[in-house]
Amino acid sequence: MPKIRAAIVDDEPFARERVRRMLSGDEEIEIVGEAGDGIEAVSIIKETRPALVFLDVQMPGKDGFEVLAELAENETPIIIFLTAFDRYAVKAFEAAALDYLLKPFDEERLQKAVERAKAQLDDKSETETSRIFKTDEGFLDRVLVKKGGRVFFFKTDEIEWIEAYGNYVRLHFELATHLLRETISSLEAQLDSQKFVRVHRSGLVNLTRIREIETLSGGRARIILKSGAEIVASRRLNRKLSKLFAKS
Repeated sequence: MPKIRAAIVDDEPFARERVRRMLSGDEEIEIVGEAGDGIEAVSIIKETRPALVFLDVQMPGKDGFEVLAELAENETPIIIFLTAFDRYAVKAFEAAALDYLLKPFDEERLQKAVERAKAQLDDKSETETSRIFKTDEGFLDRVLVKKGGRVFFFKTDEIEWIEAYGNYVRLHFELATHLLRETISSLEAQLDSQKFVRVHRSGLVNLTRIREIETLSGGRARIILKSGAEIVASRRLNRKLSKLFAKS
């Protein structure tokens, strides 16, 4: 398992040493660089490409926010701010910092921040692992789902319907359901709209997997899929379905 590359940026040598000592027992963290001012910090981050940076706010040369402004989007690591001043907290979170530790903090508080960073890095890794494959037309052809330490490939044509689940979606197949870290709106934008149709606020249906449509009161419709699953479409989306089937 690769270690998490981290850098410590603080103009006080004692403060840097203290953070390093607190992290020494964490076998998942590897300190790849240290800096004592903002200019050196930019150089260290660009050179070592850490995934996590413990960043002081007030420093010579450039402050912590100026350091972040110097970094390109693909160079910006997860940031945990370290400072003796609480007045920068709002600005820190506007800069999308993961955490904001007020000095003097103890080892327990630092470790909580580190655990949050690890969780965020795990999410990022899973998002990258669950990357997508596209057809020549630019539509999704396959999805890659990581589950229980294994990686599964699924053709989008095999998906019956898709259900929103917070920042995830549930992919419903005839015999199984899988969770993918992707919002339903993002996924919908990448699917062929002639195949996948939004039937209600939190559901997309694969038109090729529909077995029957039953008209309900109020203009709604009950969609019965090949697996036997049933989904109710709103009146407006039932009209959209009707137009699509009329075209085909």
